[in-house]
Amino acid sequence: MSPNGIISISILALQLWHCAADLCNWTGSGFGADGDSRTVLQVRLRCTEGSVRWVYPGQALRVVLEPNLSYAQRTTVCIKPSRTFRGASVYIERAGELELLMTDGGRPEQVFCFRADGPQRPAIYLQASPQSDVSRPMVGFRYELLGNRSAAPNLGHSGLQTSCRPCNDTELLMAICNSDFVVRGYIKNVSHDPERQSSLVEVSGGRVYWQRSGVFEQEEGTVGASRSVSSWHGHIHTLLQCHVKPGGGEFLFTGSEHFGEAWLGCAPRYKDFLSVYQTARAARRNSCDFPLD
Repeated sequence: MSPNGIISISILALQLWHCAADLCNWTGSGFGADGDSRTVLQVRLRCTEGSVRWVYPGQALRVVLEPNLSYAQRTTVCIKPSRTFRGASVYIERAGELELLMTDGGRPEQVFCFRADGPQRPAIYLQASPQSDVSRPMVGFRYELLGNRSAAPNLGHSGLQTSCRPCNDTELLMAICNSDFVVRGYIKNVSHDPERQSSLVEVSGGRVYWQRSGVFEQEEGTVGASRSVSSWHGHIHTLLQCHVKPGGGEFLFTGSEHFGEAWLGCAPRYKDFLSVYQTARAARRNSCDFPLD
């Protein structure tokens, strides 16, 4: 391994052994290919998200992501190792070289992302670690291919590097059009997780304008003796370094969803958003129409 963690694939001189998989997911064993220590199991997946489970990791595994052509514009790949990930190191393959992404024993459940621009399909390479016994754990991870949307966080090798600064007016107007979720509500609580280097914002009340999945759920409540009303409730992640604190008033939360979790993008107070949007609409500078009722 070179000092910068990059090695050339050509010097590995490993034989590729192709495995069957469905379009999105793969589960297989490291035992195979007649015990040839040079063998690399190769898997091809054709979805924009899915999972890989490698039982008894042995030698190496190469996962090539080949999404449908309709998703060719998605050029950022994110992977989230399972909580019990142990027994292999993870590399990304670009331009014939392997670049170390995570060593064996790295922090579990951390999200790692990398750009996959260029003509070659993105590939994830796992190298099994030497084991003194056969009771090896399962190596697993989930993957997502993301589009280059302005509302998406700035993704780097260390994971979700969301900007902590407030959005300017242009970014806010784009966020309400391109975000995976747009939610109006109140901050109920904020908790911090130093191990994951993230904070969790509990949001309640208000209105869900749209969301890509079911991160925010509707709850039934009772007012008085007989009248029942519904409200929305959910959690939004952000980086610990952003020092998010509980605040009064109504906010408009926007952001992106990754591996079933909402990550914070722009989050102005709702009254401030109204002022920005109404000014832009009067000048015909709004990027999309937004319901104000």
